[in-house]
Amino acid sequence: MAENRFTGKVVIVTGGGSGIGAATAHRFAAEGATVVVIGRTRTKLEKVAADAPTGSTVVARVGDVSDEEEITRLVEAVAHDHGRLDTLVNNAGICLPLGSVTDIDAAGWRQVMSTDVDGIFFTSRAALPHLRAVGGSIVNVGSASGLGGDWGLVAYNAAKGAVTNLTNAMALDHGAEGVRVNAVHPSMISTDMVAGFVQSDELSAAALNRVPMGRFGEAAEAAAVITFLASSDASYVNGAHIRVDGGLGASNGNPHVA
Repeated sequence: MAENRFTGKVVIVTGGGSGIGAATAHRFAAEGATVVVIGRTRTKLEKVAADAPTGSTVVARVGDVSDEEEITRLVEAVAHDHGRLDTLVNNAGICLPLGSVTDIDAAGWRQVMSTDVDGIFFTSRAALPHLRAVGGSIVNVGSASGLGGDWGLVAYNAAKGAVTNLTNAMALDHGAEGVRVNAVHPSMISTDMVAGFVQSDELSAAALNRVPMGRFGEAAEAAAVITFLASSDASYVNGAHIRVDGGLGASNGNPHVA
């Protein structure tokens, strides 16, 4: 692991209470950043802060990205309290409710959209003035489900598809302002979300049959790509979309029959 790439930097990670968000917070902190994890559940956030690498700084702040006024106040408070903001990781997201267009209702549709899309819009808009001031960056956490469809995940697919093209538009609009905007698209990462879908050995085997590397990924492996995109090592990377899926996206969709 590269060390101290983020010494003196301030990073916000939304959805920082578990999974990829928690691993990302710890990776930034291990490399010297002051990290503010934002989420809706205080106990989860406080555990992430308590489990941070020795000598590092991870601060827990409760907030809902889908609440425009609340998240705007919170981002402003972070920049004020710490004197700057260098990186925003838009990781907060939900996938429920499941179903097709005829299965889910308007309230379920809006629930997913308000967190997965509106949350990125609100948080990014609040962060951009501070990111411009220091030549910072945004990393959006999309999904393989935003690059192709799934059965029974219409709201999540639509939301993550929006994240994909929102990343493109933001990269165009803000690159000349010195703010780079990129996205990672995880799939088959061992998180609570994946565990909710793969609830049996049979389903696990079927899922892994599609992954060339033959295993689930770890949250830390996604975090490594996120921190790369935020670092000076990626200083000319803007509007990029990086899959973190063990090669799942390399397939044309046919089953593994060899």
